[in-house]
Amino acid sequence: MKKHIILFFLLTLTVFGGVIKTPILSIDASEQTVRIKIKKIDVGISGFVVHRLGKYNSIILKDLTVVNYDKDTQIATLKMKDFDQLVQNSLPTGKWKVEVGDIAILAFGYSRALLIAPNEETYYRITKATKQIQWIHPDLFATILSFNGHPTPLKEDFNKMSISTSAGLVFFYLNQKLFTVDAKSMVILNITKAVLKQDSLKLPFYSRIDKIDSSWYDWFDEGAEELEEYEEYYYSLLLDSNPNNEELKQAYVQYQNKR
Repeated sequence: MKKHIILFFLLTLTVFGGVIKTPILSIDASEQTVRIKIKKIDVGISGFVVHRLGKYNSIILKDLTVVNYDKDTQIATLKMKDFDQLVQNSLPTGKWKVEVGDIAILAFGYSRALLIAPNEETYYRITKATKQIQWIHPDLFATILSFNGHPTPLKEDFNKMSISTSAGLVFFYLNQKLFTVDAKSMVILNITKAVLKQDSLKLPFYSRIDKIDSSWYDWFDEGAEELEEYEEYYYSLLLDSNPNNEELKQAYVQYQNKR
């Protein structure tokens, strides 16, 4: 099965490994969307818009997420939202707007990833299968969760992890399957079978951190509760961001039938 995992990672790197840079063809200000032309891209891939200020300077204006792709026309529609990863209140914000010809940069950070695994053996078997991905250690994510007071990781925690570590992907190992997920959009990009022996379980995921601190105002905070079920929770987290993913639904049904 290690060979299968290696082949999976090679496929992942082939499909998602390179940063995509392409000009914006059109803008729909009312819908807050832009369009680009590209031979192939998956819905859910995220990135940002770069706007040139002159010959030597540029600025990132918006976050982007692919929300639709037409294979016939090779036109992708991307949703824009405020870019908040490099907030600096002491600097002027400017009044620049996204323009046709600005550059959409997508799949940035896809060579860096976090793995959510149920135990140490699973974590090391998967991460040691390839040297081509730079793995963010789960201890770092556990530290972020402790700072946020979230023993149960929320979507926003994965977003913050992505921002602070420049990691573009999260891998979830659930019920003998490995889910490749965009760290910002939490949209599933790929699912592969990866049968590994399961002898133990560490909640909320494998790390060397014994305890993740809870928020003192836990009655207001969904993430402040202790995580009690590993697979059930992460399946629900993925289903929230991928309600129309039939392969995910089928995997969840298989998990429920197995219980």
